[in-house]
Amino acid sequence: MSFALTALAPNAARAQGLPLIRDSEIERLLNDYAQPIFRAAGLGGGRITVRIVRSNIFNAFVVDGHNVYIHTGTLMQSETPNQVIGIIAHEAGHIAGGDMAALRSRIRRDQTKLLLMRILGIGAAIASGNPAAAAAGDELVIRSLLAERRAQEAAADQRAVLYLNQTRQSGRGMLDTFQRFKRQEYISDIHKDPFVRSHPVASDRLALLRRRVVSSPYYNGKDAPKLQLRHDMMRAKLSGYLESPAVVFNRYPSSDKSLPARYARAIALFFRGGTRGLDTALAAATGLIKERPKYPYFYELRADFLMRSGRAEEAARDLRTAVRLDPNATLLQIRLAAAILATNHKKSASEAIRIVRRAIRTDEQNDDPKPRAYRVLGQAYYKSGKLPKSYAATAEAYFIAGRIKQAKVFAQRARPGLRKESPSWRRMDEIITFKPDT
Repeated sequence: MSFALTALAPNAARAQGLPLIRDSEIERLLNDYAQPIFRAAGLGGGRITVRIVRSNIFNAFVVDGHNVYIHTGTLMQSETPNQVIGIIAHEAGHIAGGDMAALRSRIRRDQTKLLLMRILGIGAAIASGNPAAAAAGDELVIRSLLAERRAQEAAADQRAVLYLNQTRQSGRGMLDTFQRFKRQEYISDIHKDPFVRSHPVASDRLALLRRRVVSSPYYNGKDAPKLQLRHDMMRAKLSGYLESPAVVFNRYPSSDKSLPARYARAIALFFRGGTRGLDTALAAATGLIKERPKYPYFYELRADFLMRSGRAEEAARDLRTAVRLDPNATLLQIRLAAAILATNHKKSASEAIRIVRRAIRTDEQNDDPKPRAYRVLGQAYYKSGKLPKSYAATAEAYFIAGRIKQAKVFAQRARPGLRKESPSWRRMDEIITFKPDT
């Protein structure tokens, strides 16, 4: 797989153990979708990151003021860039409006109110002999909360239209999405996508959104062909890695000679296996490279096939090319370091350490630490015989991944071998004394 699953680090979302996908190609595309919207919303400067959740259901959500989470099912079901951009604009509207902070504050306030109403309800039930009175407080609070959520959803819509207009983009994609999910409101909650339950679509809200979108001077705007191609490539890649080969070949038959179709089939050929699976997959990847020799992610694709087949030397060559073509992609740098380390050359560990440390410094500047980077760094230090540093890097990897117990174990191992009061020693002390929020 040319992207990796990783758990979220310790915060509200990470505590839920969401399975995140990290992939340079897809993240670059989503960032290009999102950044104009975030700037229009006053959220620019790298403050917000779009995260990809591995799930085949359609959903997108925010839980704080720093991240927008989008499911792979949303990306695969959205046929145009504009549809995804509309979803991002809506979620940006929630962040700009402070909706999540307001909701958390409301829930905290209602805990006391709910307790009081339950007490009053129980008292009324005892006095009147009517047990149903005990649930009355819950119903009042829930109705009030839902009314507040509906108001937030409508406000997020209007902000989203404003951001789209400011960036000269159509709101048709967002409208198409909400019209699609409006039809689901008449079916059982069991069969609804979570997007419907968390984004209730009232008829009057949808009508207002339609008027705003249709009246925009950019309503008939189309996605640029190059952007549509990148979108189709993303969907093909997700299909190749997340769906069975049989599904991929059905979705992208051999009669489809487009670049995205060939991309998806190359991945499916590898996972189909068989005696010629690797050879045919490598040939397909090589064909993609010949057509687009300056596209770094086709080299990454071939390197992935090679690494999975134990051919680290060849994989490292392809990844060096990918990094040269996209020097800012720290995920590619980390994959390169892992491939170099796997070659077991005399100087492979020292080179891997240098590459990963540079990638980590870049990630720290972007407030985006990666557990995999610290895992590779820990392995490289271990091969170099630098055990305290290896334990420290491993502790950091576990901590970022939210596995606090394991992080504390490795931090305890690392601290005695580190210079007292050094930055690394202090960091291990922070991990050892860390107490998760309960």
